[in-house]
Amino acid sequence: MPEPRYPAAERTDCVEVLHGRSVADPYRWLEEPRSPESKEWSDAQDALYVEQARRWQGREDFAEDIRALLGAGFVGAPAWRGGRCLFMRRTGEQEHGVLYLAEPGSGLGAARERPLIDPVALDPSGGTTLDSWRPDPEGRLLAYQLSAGGDEESLLRVMDVDTGAVVDGPIERCRYSPVAWLPGGEAFYYVRRLAPGQVPEGDEQYHRRVYLHRVGTPTDQDVLVFGEGRDKTEHYGVEVSRDGRWLVLTAAKGTSASNDAWIADLAEDGWERPRFVTVQEGHDAEVLPSVGRDGRMYVFTDRGAPRGRLCVADPRTPGPERWRTLVAADPDAVLMDFAVLDGPQSDGGVLLVSWQRHAISEVTVHDLETGARRGAVELPGLGSVGGFTARPEGGHEAWFGYTDTTSPTSVYAYDARDGRLSLWAAAPGAPEVPDVRTEQVAFTSRDGTAVRMLVVFPAGEERPRPAILYGYGGFRIAMTPGYSATALSWVRAGGVYAVANLRGGLEEGEEWHRAGMLGAKQNVFDDCAAAAEHLIESGRTTPGQLAVMGGSNGGLLVGAALTQRPDLFAAAVCSAPLLDMVRYERFGLGELWNVEYGSASDPEALGWLLDYSPYHRVADGTVYPATLFTVFDNDSRVDPMHARKMCAALQHATAAPLRERPVLLRRESEVGHSTRAISRTIGLSADQLAFLARFTGLETAPE
Repeated sequence: MPEPRYPAAERTDCVEVLHGRSVADPYRWLEEPRSPESKEWSDAQDALYVEQARRWQGREDFAEDIRALLGAGFVGAPAWRGGRCLFMRRTGEQEHGVLYLAEPGSGLGAARERPLIDPVALDPSGGTTLDSWRPDPEGRLLAYQLSAGGDEESLLRVMDVDTGAVVDGPIERCRYSPVAWLPGGEAFYYVRRLAPGQVPEGDEQYHRRVYLHRVGTPTDQDVLVFGEGRDKTEHYGVEVSRDGRWLVLTAAKGTSASNDAWIADLAEDGWERPRFVTVQEGHDAEVLPSVGRDGRMYVFTDRGAPRGRLCVADPRTPGPERWRTLVAADPDAVLMDFAVLDGPQSDGGVLLVSWQRHAISEVTVHDLETGARRGAVELPGLGSVGGFTARPEGGHEAWFGYTDTTSPTSVYAYDARDGRLSLWAAAPGAPEVPDVRTEQVAFTSRDGTAVRMLVVFPAGEERPRPAILYGYGGFRIAMTPGYSATALSWVRAGGVYAVANLRGGLEEGEEWHRAGMLGAKQNVFDDCAAAAEHLIESGRTTPGQLAVMGGSNGGLLVGAALTQRPDLFAAAVCSAPLLDMVRYERFGLGELWNVEYGSASDPEALGWLLDYSPYHRVADGTVYPATLFTVFDNDSRVDPMHARKMCAALQHATAAPLRERPVLLRRESEVGHSTRAISRTIGLSADQLAFLARFTGLETAPE
């Protein structure tokens, strides 16, 4: 058989001079997906991928196993309004989760339970997703957002819960907008981008404003409440207190971990012209205020406490000088959430608090008035707790989701009357989970920092096995234990699956995040290399059996890993990645991320970006790992141009034969960066695992 060849890709002499530095960009022409040259190249890459994928064994076995494991489905924590219970659930047979309503006096699965929004009923193709939903205080109206084709461009509508009729909308340009209902369901505050004709070309994804919208009225009658003249990348949060008196507003530039916050007394100033009083402004910290039924302002913040603390204040005098610490920071755990349980049977009021200690969840119980710790809640295992929900009118119960390595997400209820924790709703399915072991290990990174990692491996003989190292390392996202069909399928087939808690996340608080951003981003890649070395040195795997895997910002991690330490890995899966860190701001939502990465417009930042930018570090004649890029045509966050350019560069540079260590591009249409139908998830995961099995030497498919 003739030796297969990579598709031809012209290397141009494109060079851009930035701050006196010459930056080569030989594949800039691949930034334009609609050009004839790019289309021809992409079609050839599609054909190459299909031809190569036919050689991989076990793809169907992985798909069958992942499908069975995903048959667990999930159930979400309930939202209570006016005695009604709204919750999400997906059974093993469903492509998407469905939003259900349980009427007062009926429980889950009862005759009076009915679906409110089923994305597949609305779109049998499975391409429509339910992005968010928010009931009004009385449970009569529901604001919800749908998007199609994976583009995440949500349309906001309002439903009459009793009839199912749409009574308002669709409202455009509301991508992941918060909705803050006012009492009676007459109106709500929300966030919407300005119309394209009102912003400069290329800025259509920015320029948000906060509006007051009265249900049933045209959007051109909406009242502008906040945002005029502010930074175009700002995101806003809005919340109205249960009694309708207080409006809380937060603003953050892009994905910044710092924000400003204000509060307004609607009883004094009215809905349309709230007068905002500063809670925090211009300070490098996060603050999330809310007003409870007891009239106190609760302030969830990392100001003066990088691992978080909970304060209280009078909403009429909300400045930091008036905050009183209610729950102090823990030196080894990160404060994640809290719930106020102040019903008449809650023993004078209870504060339920969740923490993450080295990425493992804990829940503690505190006195509501003083914050003094009363005890702890024994969780089902070493896993992850989701956000708390409670009855907004007050009560003695709180609900939260729970998952761990072998436990699909279920919902537990805590009762403040007796301190009991009970299972409220189990995951709908009960698939056979493989017999695995999970360890949390610690290792030392290049600069001496201790880093942790969860390692999942088959029970029985311990020996070097094909292994996947998964990481993210950015944007304050913690990698915590959770049920993963992909991980379990790999381990059932005989492999090792490791998830590293790299700097850049929130596993150890805000200082951990900042130690992996901007000019310190190299720490993330050093942590990943140290994790790989630990897996090898501890006998879990070998360089010829080890793969690195990640997506989005984790795709950047994979790109850095394979260009900085190609000797450590036999294979890599790089999904929806950022790879050209000089031009990332020009595409997708890139300008939102310069607070995390830095901007090439700044000479100092250009220096550190070029030092690690994977696209610019590709070196001719290097034996690179077998690499699979997976991209999605409707990805409106990270432009697929990153993977196209990097794929062409690696195919040109690698010294490894295509048959032994290929560089491939897998492209999907009609899906985007985030949520997708289950069948599409199964297909993607099975292809990724089959690729990794082929090039790490995993010889057996799941039994």
